[in-house]
Amino acid sequence: MGTSAFFFQKDSLVLPTGKLISPAELEMPLDLEIPPFSDTFTVTSLDGTEPISCVFLTPEASLPSNLQTITVRQMLTLLSDSVWDDTSPVARMLRAYHLAHWRSESRFCGSCGGKNVDSDEPARRCPVCGRMEFPRITPAVITLIVNDEGKALLAHNKKFTTGIYSLIAGFAEAGESLEAAVARETREEVGIAIRDIRYIVSQPWPFPNALMLGFCARHASGTIRADGAEIIDARWFDKDELPMLPGPGSVARRLIDRWLDGTLQA
Repeated sequence: MGTSAFFFQKDSLVLPTGKLISPAELEMPLDLEIPPFSDTFTVTSLDGTEPISCVFLTPEASLPSNLQTITVRQMLTLLSDSVWDDTSPVARMLRAYHLAHWRSESRFCGSCGGKNVDSDEPARRCPVCGRMEFPRITPAVITLIVNDEGKALLAHNKKFTTGIYSLIAGFAEAGESLEAAVARETREEVGIAIRDIRYIVSQPWPFPNALMLGFCARHASGTIRADGAEIIDARWFDKDELPMLPGPGSVARRLIDRWLDGTLQA
């Protein structure tokens, strides 16, 4: 390992207490006096340059007073300007976080139960049956839908904070194309048909292992009808009468902001 690493505990990044953190300060020195850790590893960065080191602390470990935890979701909001650069410290943090959680869930072989060992990174091999396991990446679609009046469909999911509205989203099913997933999720959640489905942008979203694929589409037919199971309310909104929106750092907010500034034409 190098001289510094990303430190995680459960769903949070471990950082110095009482300090404003910049993207360049997300890693901490490895010579810190730290609580027990359950895993430590190094992987190559996506651009093949500087390796990424990670320390995953045990969930029950008590942190010293000079350290604090900040959820990774909150860090994405605080450092949203750096989220979209694949070589940024934030992107490196997301890669480390994704792999740390995958490693915690891949200790044993899913075929025979043998204890996995590290193989060529990032992968694990079962020494008993030879089965290889790689990090899980789950595709999820999220869509900005616009009607003929130029209004966008925003919905309130029952899991959201009160008052927050966002875009229609969901996971792709086995054997399903991404475009089909966009149409199905829209039909299931708000009861309308859409057309002109077009891919826009993607973002890793390791909570715990999603890859968000952002689309735009146009309303084709039907009246909005929230399913009542996931979506409590959904409506068409003008640009000048918006509800509370998702915070910066998410692909949902990026799609909405591009619609607002006119750089996304559905």
